[in-house]
Amino acid sequence: MTDTYHILITGGAGYLGSVMAPMLLEAGHRVTVLDNFMYRQASLAGVCHHPKFDVVDGDARLESTVKPLLKGADVVIPLAALVGAPLSDRDPITATAVNRDAVVMLMKLVGKTQRVLFPNTNSGYGIGEGDSMCTEESPLRPVSRYGRDKVEAERAVLGRDEAVSFRLATVFGMSPRPRIDLLVNDFVYRALNDRAVVLFESHFKRNYIHVRDVARAFLHGIDNFTKMRGGAYNVGLSDTNISKHELCQRIQKHLPKFQFVEAAIGEDPDKRDYVVSNAKIEATGFKPKYSLDDGIGELIKGYRMLRNSLYSNV
Repeated sequence: MTDTYHILITGGAGYLGSVMAPMLLEAGHRVTVLDNFMYRQASLAGVCHHPKFDVVDGDARLESTVKPLLKGADVVIPLAALVGAPLSDRDPITATAVNRDAVVMLMKLVGKTQRVLFPNTNSGYGIGEGDSMCTEESPLRPVSRYGRDKVEAERAVLGRDEAVSFRLATVFGMSPRPRIDLLVNDFVYRALNDRAVVLFESHFKRNYIHVRDVARAFLHGIDNFTKMRGGAYNVGLSDTNISKHELCQRIQKHLPKFQFVEAAIGEDPDKRDYVVSNAKIEATGFKPKYSLDDGIGELIKGYRMLRNSLYSNV
């Protein structure tokens, strides 16, 4: 049996946290979630019965809120963030305060033996270098405020010994707190409801990962922390470094009536274009379980229940 820990998750009622918290509880860990419930979500209702679960309604930017919660925590997972370039651009002051400054503050508060597992974005690779794979040693050249803030937060996290950073591919899949605005999730929603998408710069490539595999990667990091500590790890599907055009082709196989066209003018506000190697985390024994097609199939089922934009961050 693996060791069990008391784990503090900031922003733990969001898209990722509401998948991760039940997994951690099932693995035997004690979980405390701090969240400000800005989306009025009840995504953790299903684990409130669990004796090892606790939840705090509060702000991850406030030292007076965070510091008492760190007492007794063995592992800290700072998920609290305004996620994505559009949301960060809409409210840049708050975005930087949450995505960067709150993490920097947290790193000053955690004890030397407390372990930190940080969710970064692999959008830090920015434009990439053509068809050459981005590895964890590739230069970080983020093209958005969101990417820059997360890169700077990662620098603060990896400035200590007891830390691991996961550079996440574009996440997809259903969650108790759904996100319709993420790329795969958005395209599937449009394919199901509008039956059409207009693509800007459809040749731009990126990597993808299922939300449940992201949660599994964090569990893997907890169980293998000693050998992974001090490093950054790309987390994505190695067989899914694909363009937006190729993504639409995959969706079309599930929804044959879906049509997509390339816009002759205009550009994508999110300029990411890169392919990513996930060999480093795979070498530690981690392998994703859920394919892109698995995610598309579950999203189609999920969207039969969701008929509005309540579950979009932007």
